[in-house]
Amino acid sequence: MLKGLGGLGNLANMGNLMKQVQEVQAKLADIEEELAHQVVKGTAGGEMVTVEANGKQEILTVTIDPELLTPEELDMLQDMIVAATNQALEASRDLRVQRMSQLTGGLKIPGLI
Repeated sequence: MLKGLGGLGNLANMGNLMKQVQEVQAKLADIEEELAHQVVKGTAGGEMVTVEANGKQEILTVTIDPELLTPEELDMLQDMIVAATNQALEASRDLRVQRMSQLTGGLKIPGLI
C-alpha cells in the first residue's frame, strides 16, 4: 500500500476534472462555430454605409450608397466607413461576450472573453 500519495481518490478527482475540461473545450468549439455564422452589422450616415461582421470579428461585407461615390463626399465616406466598421466590431464583441458568459456562468475568464 502506498502512503502519502492521497490514495486513488485523488486520481478519480483528477479524472473528473479532466473530463470537465474536455466538456468545456467541446462547448467552446461549438460556440466558436456558432459565432462564425452569426452576422451583426454597423451603420453610419442613416444606413448609407453598412458593414457586416461575424461573431469572430471578421468583416464580411461593406455596402456603400452610390450617392456617396463622388470626390466631394470622399472624406465623409471614409469617416462613415470607419464608424460603421467600429460599430459592427463592437456588436461582434458584445455577441461574443454574451455567448461566452453563458459558458462561463458569468465569470470573466481572461482569454475567453
